[in-house]
Amino acid sequence: MNQEFLEAIKSDSVSIQTDEPMSLHTSFRIGGNTDCYIEVKNTNALVRVIDACKQYEVPYFVIGMGSNLLVSDNGIRGAVIKLTGDFDEIKKLNDTTVRCGAGATLAAACNFAKNNSMGGLEFAWGIPGSVGGAVYMNAGAYGGEMKNVVATVRYLDEGVVKEISGKALEFSYRHSFFTDKQYIILDAEMELAVKNKNEIFYLMQDTMDKRKKKQPLNRPSAGSVFKRPEGHYAAALIEQCGLKGVSVGDAQVSEKHSGFIVNNGKASAEQVKELIEKVRSVVKEKTGVELECEIKFIG
Repeated sequence: MNQEFLEAIKSDSVSIQTDEPMSLHTSFRIGGNTDCYIEVKNTNALVRVIDACKQYEVPYFVIGMGSNLLVSDNGIRGAVIKLTGDFDEIKKLNDTTVRCGAGATLAAACNFAKNNSMGGLEFAWGIPGSVGGAVYMNAGAYGGEMKNVVATVRYLDEGVVKEISGKALEFSYRHSFFTDKQYIILDAEMELAVKNKNEIFYLMQDTMDKRKKKQPLNRPSAGSVFKRPEGHYAAALIEQCGLKGVSVGDAQVSEKHSGFIVNNGKASAEQVKELIEKVRSVVKEKTGVELECEIKFIG
């Protein structure tokens, strides 16, 4: 790693680990080392780090909770940036509006909303991601999506903080204005509704009960591997094709939910990719449906 770059980004608001295993930072528990793992605590520190990355030609990738990623066995060259500190903060702006930092977990946002009698975010309880990642991909479950609650998002564009709201957010199925762009989400304002705290609690419990019954929460995974094909359900197609429980090494199509691939111990990224391609190939051959990956491959 470029020592001049490391010196340039040093500050009280920046924490640096070199040669850091990405398996420690992804829900799949898979991935080689990154040259440099950087945690930044505020927007000014983030701007300085990004500027230094450009100056020293260090490629960078901003990570949330690592819950939707498959990192290469060879790791990631350059820097991985994680938003912490100020980015973890959640603030109540009024009885129905909450501002969540991009680094805050969805679990923390759901609990904050419940504790402040704000309803509307119950669908997100149990989604293992960050607010920034959820906005980026318009995460959703059980009839709810981020597009239903997110009103305004602040983001970084070439060192300038900008704001976007309403229809300009371009929310659609697993897509937003930010998808496949280099902008960095800083925080999001959510419009919720005044609701009885106990009612929110029971809805959250119901959501979690459904997850526990249907999803392999006891194994490392990256959530749903494939997007929902129009007119179909990916898990149903995979099961129909006899692929439930199929393995490549320690990577396995979950026996509990065919839409998940789980890590049964020491699965490699290559094993997961091979299994994904096998599933896509068989489903295409037997049903004519082309499955599109929901998880991101990096490194």
